[in-house]
Amino acid sequence: MLLLPLAALAAAGAPSAEFIYETASFPSCHASTLVETGPGELMAAWFGGTREGAKDVAIWGAHRRAGKWSQPVELVREPNTPTWNPVLFRDGKGTFWLYYKFGPSPREWSAGRMSSVDRGLTWSKPEHLPAGILGPVKNKPLVLKDGTIVSGTSVESYHAWTSWVERSTDHGRSWSKHGPVVYPGETFASIQPAIVALKGGSTLRMYVRTTEKLGRIGYSDSADGGRTWTDLRLLQLPNPNSGIDAVSLADGRIALVYNHTTEGRSPLNVAISSDGLAFQQLATLESEPGEFSYPAIVQSSAGSLHITYTWNRKKVKHAEISAASLRKGEQR
Repeated sequence: MLLLPLAALAAAGAPSAEFIYETASFPSCHASTLVETGPGELMAAWFGGTREGAKDVAIWGAHRRAGKWSQPVELVREPNTPTWNPVLFRDGKGTFWLYYKFGPSPREWSAGRMSSVDRGLTWSKPEHLPAGILGPVKNKPLVLKDGTIVSGTSVESYHAWTSWVERSTDHGRSWSKHGPVVYPGETFASIQPAIVALKGGSTLRMYVRTTEKLGRIGYSDSADGGRTWTDLRLLQLPNPNSGIDAVSLADGRIALVYNHTTEGRSPLNVAISSDGLAFQQLATLESEPGEFSYPAIVQSSAGSLHITYTWNRKKVKHAEISAASLRKGEQR
């Protein structure tokens, strides 16, 4: 496995970037999610409030059309309890979904969801998922060619950190649970899977956030559509116990966004791989001191990469890497 040093990053410039909003009614935000709603159009969501875990934390969202973001609007609020980790995605029938968590902490949270048939302009009333089903815990699910939804979830308890997969073959009406995905000998191992299909589509791979003890991004493979998974192994890419995300590109490569450090949450980087194991650096999104974390990444129908992430817990930032840069394998 190969990791080029940060000095090998292309020096010709940075991806285009913008804040989704300049001012908002909430002072703190985190955990953004992103989906393409139509050609040239995006929707992002995140949680915002007084601080993470406060009872006033709600899920907020904004749309990007004609190159401009709308003002944030509140999408869902649970009574007298915080909300967490929204996840946007589009299923095989074209319905858009917003999954989220609610509860006093990740050790005690439950899951809710809403759906939209008009590209996120209006949403159904929130519904709560059955006990034991958490839905996607941070990153977008993978929708297989047959419509099966493969969702990465995880459990953070006092006794263990473990990654799981939830599958639905009926467009989210019911779910089966698969796992846990383990790292031999470690009880506190991984959370927040990002699931991609490798080139050819027959193998699925999850990338996971790991603890400081393991210190590197973990991965596991499935050859049966997400029903069973190998034990976790470790990439050469560092992980400081911080969220990651990944996406399968149209050309079969994998793009991964993560913090290239063993401590803190800066810098924030994008790396790319043809086999999902040997990664080359594509771009640095942030390199100054601070917290730049919990990224979400999608590839648009036009071929460019879109990424959102937490900017110092104060704002959500959106970055774009052009399709031309992806074709060249470097940021221009």
